[in-house]
Amino acid sequence: MISSASSGAWRRFRQNKTAILGGVVLGAIALSIFLLPFLYRVPIDAIDFTRGSLPPSFSHPFGTDDLGQDQLARVLFGGKISLSVGLAAMMVAITLGTTIGAIAGFYGGWIDQLLMRLTDLFLSLPQLPVLLLVVYLFREKLRAIAGAEWGTFILVVIVIGSLNWMSVARLVRSKCLSLKTLEFVSAARAIGANPFRILQVHILPNLISLIIVAATLSVGNAIITESTLSFLGLGFPPDVPTWGRMLYDAQNFLTSAPHMALFPGLAIFLTVLSLNYLGDGLRDAFDPKT
Repeated sequence: MISSASSGAWRRFRQNKTAILGGVVLGAIALSIFLLPFLYRVPIDAIDFTRGSLPPSFSHPFGTDDLGQDQLARVLFGGKISLSVGLAAMMVAITLGTTIGAIAGFYGGWIDQLLMRLTDLFLSLPQLPVLLLVVYLFREKLRAIAGAEWGTFILVVIVIGSLNWMSVARLVRSKCLSLKTLEFVSAARAIGANPFRILQVHILPNLISLIIVAATLSVGNAIITESTLSFLGLGFPPDVPTWGRMLYDAQNFLTSAPHMALFPGLAIFLTVLSLNYLGDGLRDAFDPKT
C-alpha cells in the first residue's frame, strides 16, 4: 500500500511538466540505446573510405565519420558505455557519500570533525587536473591487468565516483543531524537498540528520497566528466566510440562535416538536461518546502 507521503510526492511530481518531459526524453534515449541496435544492425567498425564524412541520409541517418563508419550505430553503442559509466560512478559516489555522511551526522564529535575535514579536503581539490593525473598514472597498469576496455572502465568509474561523493555526504550528514533528535530515534535508544541498527532501520530509510535525488543528478555529472576525459584523449581506446571520443574525433571536421560533432553532442546535451530536469522534479516532489 502506497503511503500518503509517497502518493503526495507522486502527485507533486506529476504536476511538474519539465520533470515529466525530462523523464520521457530520458526514457526515449534509453530505449533507443538498448533496443534500436537489435533493429539497426549496421556495424560500428566497418570502414569505407569512399563513404567518408557523408551527410545524413536515408542509408545513414546520422551520416558517416571520416572513416566511413556509420554515426548512428556508433552513437547508440557509445550511449551504452556513457550510461554504464554514469550509473556505475553514481553508485560509487552515493555509497561513499551516504556512508561518510551518515556516520558523521549520527555519531558527531571527533568522528564528525574528522570526516567533514576529509570532505573539505576533497572539495578543495581541482577535479579535472586530479582526474587527468590519476588516469594518466594508472591507465596503462589497469589496462595490463583487466584489458584495454575493462581497465579503462574500472579506472574511470572509480576516479569519477571517488571525486563526486562530497555533496552527497554533506546532504546526508545534515539530514542525519535532524533525524537523530526525533522521538522515534530516542525511543529506539531507550529500548537498547545498538547504533548500527538505529542507522540501518530508522535513519537510512528516511534518507531514501534524498539519495534518489542526489543519484539522479550524479549520473549526469558522471556522463559529463567521462565525456570530458574522452574528449581530451584520456578515456576509452580510440576504437571504442563513446560520445566524448566521437567529439574528439570530430574536432578537425567541424567545418567540412559538422554532423560528426552534432549528434554525439546532442546526445550528451539531451541526456544530461533530462537527468537534471528529472532530479529537480524529484527534489521538489520529495521536499516541497525547499
